[in-house]
Amino acid sequence: MKILNASQSEAIAEAARIIRGGGLVAFPTETVYGLGADACNPMAVARVYEVKRRPRIDPIIVHVASPEDAKLYGMFPDNFANILMTRFWPGPLTLVVPRTARIPPIVTAGLDTVAIRMPAHPAALALIRESDRALAAPSANPFGSVSPTEASHVADQLSDQIDLILDGGRCAVGVESTVLSLTGPVPRILRAGGLPAETIRDVVGELEWSADALERPEAPGQMERHYATLTPLEVLEEGDPNARPRSGERVGLLSLTDPEGCCTYSAVEVLSPTGDMREAAANLFAALHRLDHLKLDRLVAFPLPERGLGAAIMDRLRRCAVRVSGSRGPGGKR
Repeated sequence: MKILNASQSEAIAEAARIIRGGGLVAFPTETVYGLGADACNPMAVARVYEVKRRPRIDPIIVHVASPEDAKLYGMFPDNFANILMTRFWPGPLTLVVPRTARIPPIVTAGLDTVAIRMPAHPAALALIRESDRALAAPSANPFGSVSPTEASHVADQLSDQIDLILDGGRCAVGVESTVLSLTGPVPRILRAGGLPAETIRDVVGELEWSADALERPEAPGQMERHYATLTPLEVLEEGDPNARPRSGERVGLLSLTDPEGCCTYSAVEVLSPTGDMREAAANLFAALHRLDHLKLDRLVAFPLPERGLGAAIMDRLRRCAVRVSGSRGPGGKR
């Protein structure tokens, strides 16, 4: 397995050859690293499920290089979809629409809908164009574990099971795309992500949220337990007695800003000293990876304000957590 610089044309050409040959390539996007395969090659997509140990009921997002290409794989209902693509593509927005016959059922987990997005990363777009293939690409990590935002995260977890890693540096957004369903009368968020719901609502007006913890997911990231560290993590309110380490206990703390009295923790990760949600989102998964590698007794995280990207961050922490305190989402709804 090779790791090549994603900014080099020779690396993109080699990665494209692997994709066309039915292989797997980990590549950078603005959100997290994806594990890409030819979306129209069922055998290649099956290998993605096998490498990730991903349940076959969990659909995979299809990545394209243009809105025109998206319409080869999905049936976009009206001009409203075009407005969303024009406004937010390329970027961290995935649209769920009825699929066309070009997409094999294994990609959509047998659903009649397909999730499609256009990533905002030059290496991802170059790979899609050079391979002349849409890419079925979930995050490049074992299913349910912390998502990768650096090439080293991919190498640590999947290096002996895939064909190539394109190293494009650290992902700028740091949390997965927002998934928006256009299959009903009102647009519905299936997964909070890198595009804040408030920004989408400014364009679409009325907006609904999906139910939580679906047995049959409509999109990635809807299972109750996801994005999980090996070390147990708890989301606690500040002042909760469980937040403090007990005698002899090694505890790691994840906090938005610099906390008071943090000297009792074995390790502290601050997501943004200034409380900037974009910086916090970009740092989230890397911070969880670092804490997890320390092999502490447990991790604790204080809740973040659920506005903007804070909703996506809290969604990831809740699905990672073994115990949750507080509300279940924006406005108490999930």
